[in-house]
Amino acid sequence: MMRLALGTVQFGLPYGIANQDGQVSRVVAKDMLQYAVANGIDTLDTAIAYGDSEACLGEIGCKDFKLVTKLPAVPDKCNDITKWVSEQVSASLGRMGVNSVYGLLLHRSEQLLGPDGKLIFKVLQNLRATGQVQKIGVSIYAPSELDALTQYRFDLVQAPFNLIDRRLLTSGWLQRLKQEGVEIHTRSAFLQGLLLMSRTAMPAKFAPWAGIWGKWYEWLDNHSLTAVEATLAYPLAFPEIDRVVIGADSKHQLEQIVCAVRGSSTPKDLPDLHSDDENLTNPAYWSKL
Repeated sequence: MMRLALGTVQFGLPYGIANQDGQVSRVVAKDMLQYAVANGIDTLDTAIAYGDSEACLGEIGCKDFKLVTKLPAVPDKCNDITKWVSEQVSASLGRMGVNSVYGLLLHRSEQLLGPDGKLIFKVLQNLRATGQVQKIGVSIYAPSELDALTQYRFDLVQAPFNLIDRRLLTSGWLQRLKQEGVEIHTRSAFLQGLLLMSRTAMPAKFAPWAGIWGKWYEWLDNHSLTAVEATLAYPLAFPEIDRVVIGADSKHQLEQIVCAVRGSSTPKDLPDLHSDDENLTNPAYWSKL
């Protein structure tokens, strides 16, 4: 079984700084899922907030996969949180045409720290108890979010992790989650495609990190690995990580990714591009650069 999970945000929205093709069509999406199944990819990552990604999965058929979806933020002044969450999950299952999902993650973990946090978590536990959800957890933007959530026991945590954003490792949370028996999914291996861009295609607004790019391109020049091979080799080098969530805009891209994982052994000297600068590591900040 391949330790990749296919992210499906592109099935519902035009997504990613390097995306040239816009939203993936139903025909292409179906081809991608068939290729994924044939090549040992068993997990799909989606979210209620990803446009019509869930509806797309339901139309093309996704029963061969473990499905992980995410719950959007509970609205302010929600009078009946139990009812709201249950309706969201029922609608999600309906769109995808399934009776249950493998994982349900909160998209906004900080809501567990608010006045309704314990209730929100109890509703998730109830969904797990009734079998609509196998694993519950959070999708985080920074491992520091977990520091405040130690009162909760999660089954599954998704976090960004790549050659530049190594906080999951440096914070100690990678080891800690694994010791606690938590399933770990990482995303953003390509940093939304930024790590795959050529020198000339790199947007000027990323010039403040010229030192990192210089080191990266020099390493690529001196090694036989492609950028795709090197960026995937990094998270896959950590046995603690159960699935590396990757996105693709086409079947061809997915084929390249699968071939990169199959073909490369882990190089011992991947470059240290580590940065704690959230203006670089968090794509949510890029529009302000």
